[in-house]
Amino acid sequence: MGATAAPGWHKNPLATRRRARDLVATSFGYVASAVSVIALCSILWTLISQGLEGLSLAAVIRPMGPPGSHGGLANAIVGSIIQTVMSLVIGAPVGLACGIYLAEYGGTSRFAEAVRFVSDVLLSAPSILVGLFVYLVLVAPFGHFSGLAGAVSLAILAVPIIVRTTEDMLRLVPTAMREAGAALGAEKWKVILMICMRSAGPGVLTGILLALARVSGETAPLLFTSLGNQNWSFSLDKPMASLPIAIYQYAGASYEDWVALAWTGALFITFGVLAINIVVRFGFGRKKN
Repeated sequence: MGATAAPGWHKNPLATRRRARDLVATSFGYVASAVSVIALCSILWTLISQGLEGLSLAAVIRPMGPPGSHGGLANAIVGSIIQTVMSLVIGAPVGLACGIYLAEYGGTSRFAEAVRFVSDVLLSAPSILVGLFVYLVLVAPFGHFSGLAGAVSLAILAVPIIVRTTEDMLRLVPTAMREAGAALGAEKWKVILMICMRSAGPGVLTGILLALARVSGETAPLLFTSLGNQNWSFSLDKPMASLPIAIYQYAGASYEDWVALAWTGALFITFGVLAINIVVRFGFGRKKN
């Protein structure tokens, strides 16, 4: 039989105060959760109601154009895809290598602690500062904006997320698995790649996708690097269009068709990021279980 409450517990002032505090804390949690859900639903409803007005086939297949020309966002969509994919091509290997070093080699050395500190600083650094840094390094010396500079700025923002995720996932791999690989005569780098990375693979891939979602909507660094382009541009050495820049340019315009396209572009980015988060949440998480 379970333990029974002492007689008169409900008359105990201390128990009453504890129950009152628990009720207040629980109520505050429910209210905060409800506010968050309502805010998210309000944002999604606004994006859907406003974005659907400008959604059409022309918005997807036609490039950006002057007001009243029935232009679209095709070149901005393609430019965003090119720059975000290039940012992962640049940033993912760096983030993975750094995360592997911190988890498997660095330990608590001074250099490893310095790398962690720099990674944490970059994780919270304003994106506009990253854009200014890349502008000084890759734009000003060459005298022109470029899609490559935009991809590099996005890669710098993606690296600390991948570093943190990779290190945390590798630290969750049991030490016994490493010892088993070493006992079979495998070299350390083989144990890391063939055993540890395979075990931590879903978590590491989740971090890469979250980094992709993080950088796909960035505007500030692209203003100083790739700048934007009203025409088609597939060259990484020239200014390149992107959805965030198109939204920034169109949202403040006084032309109704541009404003409608700005809402449509915001809808595209939002549902793209939402799709990535759904894949991360229900795809890799359940697969691991």
